[in-house]
Amino acid sequence: MTVESKIIKYLLNENITLSTAESCTGGLLAAKFTSKPGISKIFKSGFITYSNDSKIKHLKISPNTLKRYGAVSRQVCAQMCFQLHKITKSQLTFSTTGVAGPDGGTKLKPVGLVFIGVYFKKKIYVEQLKFGPRLSRAQIQKGTVKECFQMVSEILNGL
Repeated sequence: MTVESKIIKYLLNENITLSTAESCTGGLLAAKFTSKPGISKIFKSGFITYSNDSKIKHLKISPNTLKRYGAVSRQVCAQMCFQLHKITKSQLTFSTTGVAGPDGGTKLKPVGLVFIGVYFKKKIYVEQLKFGPRLSRAQIQKGTVKECFQMVSEILNGL
């Protein structure tokens, strides 16, 4: 059984509600969850907040935080999953923000830089990933989704 399947089975068995707020993954994480039968029992919402305006309008991300740190930052990622929890009341929330490429990277924030956020039991966890420069956009997105499941597996004590 895959990590994804184990996580989803556990969440369903424990009736843990969840929501996603995605930027660089563009809905791939939500699609991974919603492809499973019975998930509607616990999956509340999936937001694709690709633009800064969307992050501000739908997730209530502070414009000051966006201006100071940029959308691809630990701070914005943490706000995304926390604000999503406040909005949806989901017990478990995920956020992704990053530079999937092939363009858009800078010296400080190169293509392949991604942040994953998870909110669970009043704690926010943020992980920074650095995918190699030779990976495609699709590989970075799929790798980010895979890491989301790995991260929540560790949070839920190694499922």
